[in-house]
Amino acid sequence: MLREDLQNALKTAMLNKDTLTTGAVRMIIAGQKEKDVEARGKGLERASDADLLAMMQGMIKQRNDSIKMFLEGNRPELAEKEKAEIAIIERFLPKQMNEAEMAQVIQELIKETQAASMKDMGKIMGALKAKYAGQMDMGKANGIIKNYLS
Repeated sequence: MLREDLQNALKTAMLNKDTLTTGAVRMIIAGQKEKDVEARGKGLERASDADLLAMMQGMIKQRNDSIKMFLEGNRPELAEKEKAEIAIIERFLPKQMNEAEMAQVIQELIKETQAASMKDMGKIMGALKAKYAGQMDMGKANGIIKNYLS
């Protein structure tokens, strides 16, 4: 489904001569192809949607870092371009969980996995990535898990 959405968005952007969207979608598709090559190395046919969603989250994080640097370097026009790319990438991601929803999911996973200490953090992070890839910021989730396990 995600792959079809990307191809359709690329076609539409090209027909509309929307160069920003075309470039951003092509960038996502290139990342998808890299993930597919990695997956083949692991014996899989192609990367899972969860892997692709995590990749797109990484792209957003990179752009947020770039925005910060561009604003510090007094380059607001470049920061705006990065913000526009983030908006395009976010169109393909599922709805993001807020911190309260994340905390609730994490509490349930702690009970399910019977996690008791920081040693169990890997189990919880693995379960989150498997079930909620692209739906939550794993950096924030990491902090919430630490609060509950410490």
